Amino acid sequence: MLNQRAADLDSADPLAHVRGRFILPEDVVYLDGNSLGALPAAVPAAVEDAVHRQWGTDLIRSWNTNGWWDAPVRTGDAIGRLIGAAPGQVVAGDSTSVQLFNTLLAAARLRPGRPLLLTDPDHFPTDQYIADSVGRLLGLEVRRVPAREAAAVLAAEGDRIAVAAYAPVDYRTGELYDMAALTAAAHTAGALAHWDLCHAAGALPVRLDAIGADFAVGCGYKYLSGGPGAPAFAYLARRHQQTFDHPVTGWHGHAEPFAMSGTYTPAPGITRARLGTPPLLSLAALEAALTAYDGVDMEDVRAKSLSLTGFFQDCADELLDGLGFTMATPRDPARRGSQVALRHPEAYPLVAALVARGVIGDMRAPDLLRFGFNALYLTHADVLRAVEELRDIAISGAHRAPALQERPTVT
Repeated sequence: MLNQRAADLDSADPLAHVRGRFILPEDVVYLDGNSLGALPAAVPAAVEDAVHRQWGTDLIRSWNTNGWWDAPVRTGDAIGRLIGAAPGQVVAGDSTSVQLFNTLLAAARLRPGRPLLLTDPDHFPTDQYIADSVGRLLGLEVRRVPAREAAAVLAAEGDRIAVAAYAPVDYRTGELYDMAALTAAAHTAGALAHWDLCHAAGALPVRLDAIGADFAVGCGYKYLSGGPGAPAFAYLARRHQQTFDHPVTGWHGHAEPFAMSGTYTPAPGITRARLGTPPLLSLAALEAALTAYDGVDMEDVRAKSLSLTGFFQDCADELLDGLGFTMATPRDPARRGSQVALRHPEAYPLVAALVARGVIGDMRAPDLLRFGFNALYLTHADVLRAVEELRDIAISGAHRAPALQERPTVT
């Protein structure tokens, strides 16, 4: 019955043709796109051209003749289409950590006299580290408040809160939070809303402009499939751009960068969020990767994502019952991002055994098996195979092999 259901869902998939825009290894089910997206077919040729022609032949002339100078804003606008941002509000370049630091500190500076910064105790570690760093630099108290409790704290202590810094998707469990409601609660309190979109951009409709978000950042290497270490992006709502006072004032954000002035004058608009020279080869890969979304409606991406994750949960209910697994991801579609996490005390060796069989997911300590679903290239048949392999491993005890007990650096 599950086989027939998978076949029926895949035959009715309006995004089935998009799978051909990716280079996928044979006989591999890739469920780790929430860590590193699969390779888009447009990327190898774009990178080869950037290396051999643009760099190798045109050399430094490429800043003008091949559009290198405009690449951060051009790529930012392409990302903006996927996250509900009108042109001129997103810039790509630098790492997620740098973008987080720059935008979070600038956001806090926009609310002087407010001594409190809210962030999530379940936020990705880098977000928490940077929040603490911003707190030390500006003399702010950093308070860790779970996302589901943040609105109440904003209502009670709103006049003290400068920024509420959260993510719409819990990176561990895939739980989805209400961005619009939390942004509205922050604004009612006079605070700013700062969002980390690493596990949302390219996976679900975000609608930054529509909800009135203030600042957002995200990486380019997860659902956007820009490659390992792909540049991150920053969103600055247009209303904040002229007062954006960030700490990392690199020369690419200067109003006249080639005047070579010894003092900083910020450029107008989103350009002031540029920092130093971007990693052009990686930026070329990211820009090419984004063409996988050409003609794709994010509502269709969301619908298929929910179908894939819901089918995974149904398969797990039927095939993994009694084998020690519990569901960590909400079953309510409105509260589910584009990943599913299962809990099991032997999470690491179970994932390692899956990878050995060509089903690639990952784990997060201490007991989470994580599976990310990129609707552009996954099928329901992939989902069923993954759960069937997991069932066979758990029943056979294949994951208890000694070779699967030793953890590498990256899990």
